[in-house]
Amino acid sequence: MRGKTHCLEIWGELACFTRPEMKVERYSYPLITPSAARGVFDAIYFKRGYGFYWQIEKIEMLSVPRYIALRRNEVKDKVPSDRTIRQWMEGKKRLEPLWADGTKAELGSDQKGRTQRQTMALKNVRYRIYAHMRLRDGSSQKPQALDAQFQRRARQGKCFYQPFLGCREFPAWFELLEHPENKMEPEPLDLDLGWMLYDVFDLQNENHSDSKPAITVFHAFVKQGVLNIPPFESDAVRKPEGSCHA
Repeated sequence: MRGKTHCLEIWGELACFTRPEMKVERYSYPLITPSAARGVFDAIYFKRGYGFYWQIEKIEMLSVPRYIALRRNEVKDKVPSDRTIRQWMEGKKRLEPLWADGTKAELGSDQKGRTQRQTMALKNVRYRIYAHMRLRDGSSQKPQALDAQFQRRARQGKCFYQPFLGCREFPAWFELLEHPENKMEPEPLDLDLGWMLYDVFDLQNENHSDSKPAITVFHAFVKQGVLNIPPFESDAVRKPEGSCHA
């Protein structure tokens, strides 16, 4: 089962949708990825246990992509597991913060500290994204009720957390478009983006955020400023070998 198609226009001053083949330096796709677009919808409306995920249908490029070179400090350590964080919150284990400022030699600990990395980001981006809720097998929710809740939140500008454009330090602003056909036309660009990141989780798994990441990709063609996104379960989406959906 699926819900109705919703349209959001999103924009921001900076964005970075890193190509996965760039292992050290960050180099952005010229267009938002389906996973980043799904993240914007999740920020507005998503509830664990409701048995649905956002299926991105189409992305329209409303501004010509322009790159900007940035040098940023990045923390090399990873956030601990959920179990460790809960133990910190309950006082069962001593808090061990991640120090963002300092090298390994300066910190005098097992932490790796920070490092400087080059980023080729985008500036002044604007997109129009179409998506619908896809209910998983066994879900008891009614699509009409979920759609109404999303529309109410989006109209009022509500979100569980600030949506972002690839990186949390690049906030995104959004507007619900109930009549997108009356808005500006996409940029008339044709681009072959090659293999593009689709998502980093198995979206058909209810507990995908708790499972091991599994990168999926698809061949992305932008035609007259429009990128059509295949359904996650389609053969156009390349999945890891051994996956139950491969």
